[in-house]
Amino acid sequence: MAEPRSSSLIEVGYVARPHGVRGELRAIHYDPESDALLSVPQVTIAGRAYEVESARASKGAVLLRLAGVRDRNQVIDMRGQAIAVERDQLALEDGEYFLSDLVGCEAVLEDGTDFGVVAAIETGPQDRLVIHHGDHERLLPLVPEFVVDIDLDAARIVVAPPEGLPESRRR
Repeated sequence: MAEPRSSSLIEVGYVARPHGVRGELRAIHYDPESDALLSVPQVTIAGRAYEVESARASKGAVLLRLAGVRDRNQVIDMRGQAIAVERDQLALEDGEYFLSDLVGCEAVLEDGTDFGVVAAIETGPQDRLVIHHGDHERLLPLVPEFVVDIDLDAARIVVAPPEGLPESRRR
């Protein structure tokens, strides 16, 4: 079984566009309910760390002013780039986890039967676990009906997949 991934940087959003002409940027969170960018002291964009001078919420986004970014053209060059923050800057409530921490976890059925290993997470309108079992791949929606328990300390996820869950052969 692979070890769960524990990168020190977590992608939380992306640079949407400049805001004004003095280097402020409009950042969009991947999780619309997140407020992570409002309280972090530093962000990383395209491999470069920037101190956050100010952050404020604005209509579904966060407006960031970063140290060393002083004009619109600098932000235009960042457009579309992922925004990452140090994992230890993000506070998690009890029972919360980073999706990336699920990769590498063993998936088992409620009776303990091996169901595979989480190889990736597909995000979108409905997040899904990509589970590899032998030469097969299974896509399981990450919803409480199908994901019964997550124990990150044991790197184990208990699942209750629906009957007839499709699987495909991996190449």
